[in-house]
Amino acid sequence: QVQLVESGGGSVQAGGSLRLSCAASGFSFRSYGMAWFRQAPGKEREGVAGIDTLRRTVFAGSVAGRFTISKDYASDTLYLQMNSLKPEDTAMYYCAADFAYWVSPSRVPIENDFRIWGQGTQVTVSS
Repeated sequence: QVQLVESGGGSVQAGGSLRLSCAASGFSFRSYGMAWFRQAPGKEREGVAGIDTLRRTVFAGSVAGRFTISKDYASDTLYLQMNSLKPEDTAMYYCAADFAYWVSPSRVPIENDFRIWGQGTQVTVSS
């Protein structure tokens, strides 16, 4: 069964940090590009960061320099390290995977790039 399960969300004060995890199963994790998306209330889902099988990465301008995306092949887990969090980072965060995803410089991941999705984990940042 193909599955992505996010965890690590929670409530934090502005300036704090969180690390999100996305456990993958049912597919060849090493062969898939992956990404993190987020959706705030009343807003469309947006790409936050992407990583491909060569471990090249790309970030949305709003999180560049604060967030880091990484893949752990030993545990088939995708991570999103979020530092210097701001209230505007408050959203439901989703991980996604696709065999055909490759990072292009300055091109933030879009929903149509991915066919496998997790259920999301909530991040709330208070001021």
